[in-house]
Amino acid sequence: MNIEPGKASGVLIGTGCSRSATRERLNLRDPANLHEDFFIASIVPDCFNSPPIFIENGNVMHEDAIEYLTRCDKVLGRLIRKVGCCELKPRRRRSPFEALVRSVVYQQLNGTAAGTILGRMMALYPGSTFPMPADFLVTPVQRLRGAGLSRAKIAAIKDISDKTASGVVPTLREIRKLSDAEIVDRLTVIRGVGPWTVEMLLIFTLGRMDVLPATDYGVRKGFAVTYRKDPRRLPDPSELLEHGERWRPYRSVASWYLWRSLEL
Repeated sequence: MNIEPGKASGVLIGTGCSRSATRERLNLRDPANLHEDFFIASIVPDCFNSPPIFIENGNVMHEDAIEYLTRCDKVLGRLIRKVGCCELKPRRRRSPFEALVRSVVYQQLNGTAAGTILGRMMALYPGSTFPMPADFLVTPVQRLRGAGLSRAKIAAIKDISDKTASGVVPTLREIRKLSDAEIVDRLTVIRGVGPWTVEMLLIFTLGRMDVLPATDYGVRKGFAVTYRKDPRRLPDPSELLEHGERWRPYRSVASWYLWRSLEL
């Protein structure tokens, strides 16, 4: 498999290949084939024959997320073998502003319903890849209501837009330099943005590897399905966090597998 010049870098989780074989398959011998925002996963199906390979900023590094999780937690290891290769794909070029707005739209909704509302919202701004903060600030509430957004979510989106314009929401370059805790502290002052919303940004935009969204229903339900005889009894967030200590420093990957457990 060849990657177009200027199109590759990011993270590759779970190939069954050696470093040299992975480079050969991805045609990574030429540095021109690397780009800082590329992410690819599960190219090779036999991903449990060796630890995963991570490609970060052009450097192929041998990492052991899957191997480590399988070794430290036998129950999770069985789930990993059932699900297969990890396909967690952070959108590393997505701005914090866009990531927060999208997360707010998806709050407390299933994916299909949220996707429909997001599409209607985007249709209000034709010709734009994604609306700018100024676009939301000048859009009347009733127009956004017509797209299916609740008043609470509209207020949150407008506050995200205002806080982005004023510099409270950092740029992508700035946020990459902050720790997880610093990002949570900085962003949860925004209306409608709680820890869960920031955790989704950490995992799916920044690609932070050690985030456990313990209040997320899907993660809690996945834990119950995977670990308990009665899957209807969800764990308390504190119980999930305690158990998840053994998954450090790969709790994001463990969370991804718990989400996927609900699809088996």
